[in-house]
Amino acid sequence: MNIFGIGLPEMALIFTLALLVFGPKKLPEIGRSMGKAIRGFQEASKEFESEFKREAEQIERIVKEPMQATLEEPDPPALAAATEAPEAELPIVQSEPVESVESEPMESVESEPVESVESEPVESEPVAASPEQKPEESLG
Repeated sequence: MNIFGIGLPEMALIFTLALLVFGPKKLPEIGRSMGKAIRGFQEASKEFESEFKREAEQIERIVKEPMQATLEEPDPPALAAATEAPEAELPIVQSEPVESVESEPMESVESEPVESVESEPVESEPVAASPEQKPEESLG
C-alpha cells in the first residue's frame, strides 16, 4: 500500500504520533475533516482537469474548422449569367511589313598593354589591444 509516496510503516508511525498528540477523542474529528479536505481537493482537481480538456477541445475544433474545404454549388442564376457572357469582337489590326535592316561591321581596334604603376608600401599604425589580449601580444 503506497499513498502519496508513503508506505505502510510510515503511515503507522504518523497515525501513532497523531494519536499521541491529539488524543483518542479528537482523532476521529481530525480524520473526518482531513477526509473532507482531501475529497474537496480531488473534486477541485477533477473539475480543473475537465475544464482544461474542454477548453483544449474547443480550441482544436476552432482551429480545424477553417481548414476543412467544402464545395458549395453556385446559385443557378449566377451560373447562367457566367455561361451566357457576350462575345466580344476583337479589333482587326493591319500592319505593314517591316523592312530588314542591314548593319555595317565594326572596325577592330587593337589595344595596347598598360604599364603598371608601382607604389610605395603603406605603413599601418598599431591597433589598440582588445580586452582579451595582453599588451605584449598586440605588438608582436
